[in-house]
Amino acid sequence: MKVKNLYVIRRSILLIITFIYLLPFFWMIGTSLKPDSELLAYPPTIFPENPDWSNYEKALNKFPFFTYLKNSIIITIGNLIGVLISAPFVAYGFSKINWKGRNFLFAVMMASVMLPGAVTMIPVFLIYKRLGWLDTFLPLIVPAFLGGGAMNVFLIRQFFNTIPNELLEAARIDGASDFKIFFKIMLPLSKPVLALISLFTFTGSWNNYIGPLIYITSENKYPLALGMPMFMSRYGTYWNQAMAAATLTLIPTVVFFFIAQKYLIEGIKLTGLK
Repeated sequence: MKVKNLYVIRRSILLIITFIYLLPFFWMIGTSLKPDSELLAYPPTIFPENPDWSNYEKALNKFPFFTYLKNSIIITIGNLIGVLISAPFVAYGFSKINWKGRNFLFAVMMASVMLPGAVTMIPVFLIYKRLGWLDTFLPLIVPAFLGGGAMNVFLIRQFFNTIPNELLEAARIDGASDFKIFFKIMLPLSKPVLALISLFTFTGSWNNYIGPLIYITSENKYPLALGMPMFMSRYGTYWNQAMAAATLTLIPTVVFFFIAQKYLIEGIKLTGLK
């Protein structure tokens, strides 16, 4: 009986915490459906009695949502491709290939995580300016082809370390090269951690505000993360339309999360984050 009561109490606490975390999400969707007359109603309500779906149409007519969506998709897919190609290669070199200075360079790479982004902002900007990449998507995509960040390499390397070296040695005895081992053995076994990296990359690229703000000047090249604040500054008093635009912006991230959810949980477990 005691065990059952403890189970009920734990479940109740979890439900309350879950509701608290989801409350802003419900408020956003509810506000996006409210007519103007209910926006400032007292006492406030989460969901309107008569949903007004035209708020979405009005929001789409007030800013170039689909242009920003296209730009966000280009930047995000470019980052996904870059990270999924380069990060496993680098991690494989740090994990399964013995070479002089490997541990030292890995430590240097990990130390770069401690470097604040503000310190490198100006030098990186000047480099891109010299390359003529300003007001293009290149500064937002090309770095992903260099690993996309030390944490990506670290997580994949940790996963590669869990794969027995005997498996690779057996493949080498059978005549497989390192490239064949990488593509035929390591990558197929790495789906969970690659899904985890993909989700981090997707959310990071989709919600990246500072990068486009620094490098993009043409309004028709803005991604959604930069277009939404502009919409809020111009039409912030139309809270229902602003929340409708925010809901539309959020949909791709939610869809991607549910698609990758299975591999994401498995990847978190295997990389030791859980």
